[in-house]
Amino acid sequence: MVELQINTTQNVNINFIAASVGERILAFVIDIIIKIAYVVVTYQLVFNLFHIDDMVSDMDQWSQIAIYVSFYLPVVFYSLLFETFLDGQTPGKRIIKIKVVKIDGYQASLADYMIRWFFRIIDLNLLGPLFGPVVALITIVSSDKNQRLGDMTAGTSVITLKNKVTISHTILEELGEDYIPTYPNVIKLSDNDARIIKETFVRARASKDYATLIKLRKKIVEVVGIKDYNEEDIQFIDVILKDYNYYTQNM
Repeated sequence: MVELQINTTQNVNINFIAASVGERILAFVIDIIIKIAYVVVTYQLVFNLFHIDDMVSDMDQWSQIAIYVSFYLPVVFYSLLFETFLDGQTPGKRIIKIKVVKIDGYQASLADYMIRWFFRIIDLNLLGPLFGPVVALITIVSSDKNQRLGDMTAGTSVITLKNKVTISHTILEELGEDYIPTYPNVIKLSDNDARIIKETFVRARASKDYATLIKLRKKIVEVVGIKDYNEEDIQFIDVILKDYNYYTQNM
């Protein structure tokens, strides 16, 4: 089991578990099956059922190539399209519950996914369809962060989402029905802000890291724009988290 420590843009360390080689292989196999199914279905429906072949046969060679390629472009750009629109996941990764993340704390961008996709030529296809994945397998096993070449170049890694999660690990807070919020300006925070605040708060409170709690309180006051408050640091941050949950759950 490889543990990844990601330092976010707010200088908060978050620990993730890197996806195992087995999980990545299973996701890869599922994606291959989906690609094959697409090719078979497309060929049967488009080229056989609608007799596109007969129409294409009357065209010049370049036109024929263009038509065939256009139908199979989704296979070529499969990982790029899905990772971009499914937030770092392909159908295979979603089924196995793994995803691509940036190791510097930023949200992975289209450029990052494009780099990963481009390097698949080396990672997965350099030695041909049969032995191509061997390059990626060797790189993942030898990397301390379970990265293939595309991940190393893009600054990404693949993590597992199967970690046991309780309410203390999420931005959710248990609120009573009669709860009255104190700071309406907390709606300026995003879910990601609230998650980072809670993770830092829980860790600092457990270790009695009062210096971090003071820094966290000052940062919240600055971002949210709170001018007056009377609570101690721990109580103040706890109220902020509860208020955020109150307003977001009732919007």
